[in-house]
Amino acid sequence: MKKNFCSLSHLQMAFGFTMLVSGVAIGQMRTITGTVTENNQPVKGVSVFQEGKEEVAVTNAAGVYRVQVSGENPVIIYRHPDYPERKITLGSRITVNISLGKEKEIEEVVLNAGYYKVKNKERTGSIAKISAKDIENQPVTNVLASAQGRMSGVSITQNSGTPGGGFDIQIRGRNSLRTRANSETDGNQPLYIVDGVPIVGNVTSRYGAGILPNADINPLNAISPNDIESFEILKDADATAIYGSRGANGVVLITTKRGKKGNVKLSLSSSYALSQTLSNLKMMNTEQYIAMRKQAFANDNISVYPANAYDVNGVWDSNRYTDWRKELIGNFATLSNTQLSLSGGSETTSFLVSLGRLEQTTVFGQDFRYRTNTVSGNISHRSQNRKFSFNSSSLFSSLDNNLINSDITRNAYSLSPNAPALYDANGNLNWENNTFTNPVAAYENSYSNDNLQFMNNMSAEYEAFENVRIKFNGGFNYQTLEEWSLRPSTAFNPSTGATSLNSQSSKSNMNRFSMVIEPQITWLYKKGKHQLDILVGGTYQRDTNESGAIQGIGYESNSFINNIGAAQTKVILDHITTEYRYAAFFGRVNYQFDKKYIVNITGRRDGSSRFGSNNKFANFGAVGAAWLFSDENFLKDSLWLSFGKLRGSFGSSGSDNIGDYQYLNTFATSTLIYNGTSGLSPTKLFNPDFSWERTVKMEAALELGLFKNRLNMTAAYYRNRSGNQLVGYQLPAVTGFSSVLANLDAVIQNTGFEFELRADVLKSEDFSWNSSFNITFPQNKLISFPGLEGSTYANNYIVGEPISIIKLYELTGINPATGLYSFTDFNGDGRISSPDDRQIVENIGQRFFGGLSNELRYKNWNLSFLLQFVKQQSRNYNSIITSPGIMTNLPVEALNVWSPQNPNGLYMPYRSVNSSSNTLFQTSTASVSDGSFIRLKNVQINYTIPMRSSVFREAKVYFQGQNLLTWTKYFGIDPEFTSVGFLPPLRTYSLGVQMTL
Repeated sequence: MKKNFCSLSHLQMAFGFTMLVSGVAIGQMRTITGTVTENNQPVKGVSVFQEGKEEVAVTNAAGVYRVQVSGENPVIIYRHPDYPERKITLGSRITVNISLGKEKEIEEVVLNAGYYKVKNKERTGSIAKISAKDIENQPVTNVLASAQGRMSGVSITQNSGTPGGGFDIQIRGRNSLRTRANSETDGNQPLYIVDGVPIVGNVTSRYGAGILPNADINPLNAISPNDIESFEILKDADATAIYGSRGANGVVLITTKRGKKGNVKLSLSSSYALSQTLSNLKMMNTEQYIAMRKQAFANDNISVYPANAYDVNGVWDSNRYTDWRKELIGNFATLSNTQLSLSGGSETTSFLVSLGRLEQTTVFGQDFRYRTNTVSGNISHRSQNRKFSFNSSSLFSSLDNNLINSDITRNAYSLSPNAPALYDANGNLNWENNTFTNPVAAYENSYSNDNLQFMNNMSAEYEAFENVRIKFNGGFNYQTLEEWSLRPSTAFNPSTGATSLNSQSSKSNMNRFSMVIEPQITWLYKKGKHQLDILVGGTYQRDTNESGAIQGIGYESNSFINNIGAAQTKVILDHITTEYRYAAFFGRVNYQFDKKYIVNITGRRDGSSRFGSNNKFANFGAVGAAWLFSDENFLKDSLWLSFGKLRGSFGSSGSDNIGDYQYLNTFATSTLIYNGTSGLSPTKLFNPDFSWERTVKMEAALELGLFKNRLNMTAAYYRNRSGNQLVGYQLPAVTGFSSVLANLDAVIQNTGFEFELRADVLKSEDFSWNSSFNITFPQNKLISFPGLEGSTYANNYIVGEPISIIKLYELTGINPATGLYSFTDFNGDGRISSPDDRQIVENIGQRFFGGLSNELRYKNWNLSFLLQFVKQQSRNYNSIITSPGIMTNLPVEALNVWSPQNPNGLYMPYRSVNSSSNTLFQTSTASVSDGSFIRLKNVQINYTIPMRSSVFREAKVYFQGQNLLTWTKYFGIDPEFTSVGFLPPLRTYSLGVQMTL
């Protein structure tokens, strides 16, 4: 028995020892090393980690990595944003060298479609995208400026070269008759979404109209372009219908940067730029100008110059010459931009914190400047079992813009070239004995705004059951805007006797809070060749807006001008609180068969507080389909065709971008007093049938990838029809109102053809050349407008013509008998008048537009550039030209004056006084001409400094240029620029450095 017992004990000990050794072997840690390459070249920045573990290693500049693993047969994952993910089963190896192979193909690019993400290969809608790489290449302060010329179907125009201004963005044309010229809101603005949170469109400044065109402040000014990861635009019905009543004009999706897995990384980017105005317009010099003025008096038979003709009667030096464009708007504006970010993370959690500061001066001189300070952060977490994920993004921005109250650009072009100096010998404003209206007196008047904005988004997702995920998305946006307009007495000529008792100051405040909650459920079902993806969700949004203003007039001293409480007269304007509520239910069903045939159905039911009681709710939806014909058996092994897809969509979306309370009876406080009591004045009439504008969209597109996706092409045709237009409906005067806001059965059609081409022209170990090209041919037409002929809109629109038309007088030349402009008298009544004689129709819209971009890399050098081009008709300088011969400078083209010796001269003989004939000339066929241009929009040259033994992971120096060269025949200040009398966009040169620790 003892022997048997001992034998059993030995067996037990041996078994236990074996299990112990096995356990140690299974659980022991191993260090794995290796090199990651592609085409025999090391690949830097590859994340290497064991599947299911948190520790992440990153390859260095030599492609070398070192990572610890555990377990019997671990799986190693290799990830890089430019290459397909690789998984390697380790076995017993301790050294693994791999090649990542070819770069990501087109089907692996993932696009943000708003409520869902979709692979580019599988999308049925039209989505345009630019990435951080393109955004960072440009010295701009608003991401919209970086998208100009890079997206087909998207026209973006910068309204001004003044810092903090707005942008006009049109996604596949104008769908609404409402503009800032005829409405409180622009009905063509897109919906902006930042990290899932909708933000309001352009903010209207109360006091900034003199310096900011249309008084617009763009909402994306608050977001540093360096904080943006991607910028996407949803264009067609399939992409926008899920946004229902807000997607008619397209959707702009902004995704901010997030932390990435890997070791903690500290990055610093800093740049300094100089900017100046650009214009091809040449003005008369003193000799030409004086000759024009003297000829004007001679033509009027005036031999003794009037006392107020200071430029020619000897009061001003007739030999003096000043280039007023150089003097008034020719200063260099500076731009300094610094961004510091800290990021890192594990396999499950990542973070990013970013600090930014930007300071920009103006070309006007003085101490006018634009400052922004931003703090952004992001944290993302995903559980190890991949069932739960959480993401939170926050952005705080502080914008401080201090400008002159009114733009002096027009003065720079109109001021007499022999006008006196701006300042006297003592440095004071020069009024030249009360003969000179000094343009820089405008520097005494200032406009400023302080804009604080805080945005936050949080999203959480949990896989409750297999392939069933519950998601909650929520966020808020808080914005406060304070504006000041100061007009001290020092801006007036001392001879007027103005004192601080004439000084004025105005202040306005606006506070806006918006919150959104969006619960969602998704279900993914796969069986055999079938795949079904279902999304159901809801939206609740609530916006509150508070605004008020106060004005002070008369101060004991200008030192008190910022304290309205010290004003002798105080005027308190309306303090208004508005509220907007929006609720919706939306869904998506996506079906795929054999990964070749795809159908995508989206729908949304919306309710908005902005509409009448009879029409608060509406339904919108779309269907999209795609056929991946390159995966068919007869093409699958094609040597030339890598990818081919036909896609199309049809559906509707709407617009409630009309402002609040437009359908209600509204009143305003009256300045009239009855029995000592202030009254109320009605401002709007009640309309319970006030309803949604609706846009029906259709698209068909072909996408091709050729020669292993070295050449990719997309061609698309679209047609959008927008009806139920929300405009003012004319009323008889007996009602006390000229119009009531109502839905008119007017229909606007936008059609167009878009073409995109992307090519990897050359690619080798040391050299690569990538090129892309896009072009859009848009067409706009007013299809119907019942009752147009009997309305005031007949002066602006014609059925069958674009809504961008203008009606003009037909200039026939100069009448030799009178020396005045001659126009066609269409109605034969013997006089030229509107509207009967304004019969010539010109479309000042775009015929086509696009861009050509190239990127070339040679070893550590990189060069990229973008050419933007536009074919268009535009209003030219003749639309604002003064009567030739009066005390205003003119372009040298005005030397082409009519005379018996020059019968083909365009301009009427010079006159010393204003002529009513010139007013007709400004709205004649002479005021419209070719405004086409090609512009070298952007250039970047950078050099990556090799980091072999340094504390820096990466260092790069770069040069950037914006709006460098323009080729155009346009007669005006700038062909791209549409806002008359304001500073055009600037030419910018920038030097910078990026460093990563």
